[in-house]
Amino acid sequence: MTTLTFTKMNGAGNDFIMLDNRQGALKLDPSQIKSLCDRHRRIGADGVLVLETEFHNKATPFRMRYYNADGYEAEMCGNGARCFTRYIADLLDKKTGKIAFETQAGLIEGELLDDQVKLLMSSPHHIDLKQSISLLNQPHIVHSINTGVPHAVIFVSDLTNAPVVAAGRELRYHPRFAPAGTNVNFVQPISDNSIALRTYERGVEEETLACGTGVVASALIYHLLHNTSSLISVLVKGGDTLQVAFVSQPSTNSHSIQNLSHVTLTGPADFVFTGTILIS
Repeated sequence: MTTLTFTKMNGAGNDFIMLDNRQGALKLDPSQIKSLCDRHRRIGADGVLVLETEFHNKATPFRMRYYNADGYEAEMCGNGARCFTRYIADLLDKKTGKIAFETQAGLIEGELLDDQVKLLMSSPHHIDLKQSISLLNQPHIVHSINTGVPHAVIFVSDLTNAPVVAAGRELRYHPRFAPAGTNVNFVQPISDNSIALRTYERGVEEETLACGTGVVASALIYHLLHNTSSLISVLVKGGDTLQVAFVSQPSTNSHSIQNLSHVTLTGPADFVFTGTILIS
């Protein structure tokens, strides 16, 4: 048995276990990560974030490794990255300023803004609008985009009664998005620059209270379909409102609708508690 020191954080209801592995001694396998995320028998979380040092990247000495609750690594997590920014800042006793770190989705920069954190995201890619896909034996219009991880977006008129788990799970495993699968977002417009969102998360395999990359994906798809301006407010199931800003310019590439860049995600990142736990 090994004693593991951890910090529990949450970003808009998306909760995470934070681990400091700057010394490189921590080696967790998928079954151990899955066990730590168990809400009934262990700490409980949507995922695990591990701080490592990557000195080969001259832009930053920090690396974020993100593992979903199923125990397997994913490229990026927006709400997790905001928490990760504040976690590093706390370790460094830093109250203001910016912190950059490596992820599998590229270099991410977080900025401390009082109780909020603003993330400068990697540029979105693999945008595909207006795909007709059958879900629950009914045709649906599905849009997809990668905002660090793959996301599908479906617009609905009644978000409260949307079949988030049933349709989300079917689309998550749909051959169109094989082999990696996709996260699935159900979106209801509120106003010209405001939407509400519910997300089925790949790797968690359930609906979560929030998903940062899903917030960004949904806001950007909403912009592309309706030509809305930056900034877009996104209300998530947990009750928080996050802000997505971006620069959008006409594309010179006939295969792309717009060039989207300087994408930022702003929202809360809160400490919950710290502790130790025995793992085997």
